[in-house]
Amino acid sequence: MTGTDDTDAWTVDAHHHVWDLSVRDQDWITGPELAPLRRDFTLHELESEARLASVTATVLVQTITVPEETPEFLALAADSDVVAGVVGWTDLTSPAVADALAKLREGPGGEHLVGIRHQVQGEADPHWLTRPDVLRGLAAVADAGLVYDLLVKPHQLPAAVEAAARLPHLTFVVDHLAKPPIASGELEPWAGEIRRLAALPNTVCKLSGMVTEADWHSWRVADLVPYADTVLDAFGPDRLMYGSDWPVCRLASDYAGVLGAAEALMSGLSAAEQREVFAGTAVRVYGLRI
Repeated sequence: MTGTDDTDAWTVDAHHHVWDLSVRDQDWITGPELAPLRRDFTLHELESEARLASVTATVLVQTITVPEETPEFLALAADSDVVAGVVGWTDLTSPAVADALAKLREGPGGEHLVGIRHQVQGEADPHWLTRPDVLRGLAAVADAGLVYDLLVKPHQLPAAVEAAARLPHLTFVVDHLAKPPIASGELEPWAGEIRRLAALPNTVCKLSGMVTEADWHSWRVADLVPYADTVLDAFGPDRLMYGSDWPVCRLASDYAGVLGAAEALMSGLSAAEQREVFAGTAVRVYGLRI
């Protein structure tokens, strides 16, 4: 991939996963509801889906908290014509975060490392993000010139606001709108907290993960509108980026269906604003070279 400033013809999927169960178990895939995900989802399959949907480039995001996964993803990106960036994982509580990030960048595909993520949604402590050791790790992520993908649930948003305020030199990218309760139709307190986060200039939001927060079997685009409108109003198109959340999205929709829903939700924007949501923001925030 080569760098260019012309994003007019690009569509970037800023959030997807892959996994091979013969290499490593995905221990979060449990129960009958998640059974459709209990198989391998390869980069080859993703690339086929992306090409059919005219997606130009993607960002591959970590799935589990083990150090071996990120080097594997970087190596995949190095051999891919589609994956332009990797959001990996490292132990943010370790005093050696800076060294770990440097090692990742020195390995195969290290130039594709654009961000770090941790499954904060699974942490029992709602204030995990503001622990001194975590803040130190997040500062190391910023010092490395990377961004931080923020995977939280609504009750963890106050801590996210505090962390983002305390680390103004780190860009926080909110995954999946912070998982609002779309299936129930409730907006508060999620909407108020997401607006507080968006008021900080070092925050960005992914238009992703909505269909799996809605009713998987009966959702309509209309169900997503209040949530998409909230983040669009709060962040603006230049701080909003599209992501499929493939293959998790397959619990509620196929790859093309998720993209089509996002396009419908953003159809009221100007052509220039739509280019920001579907390419420009991701390219700029993650520093993608396509």
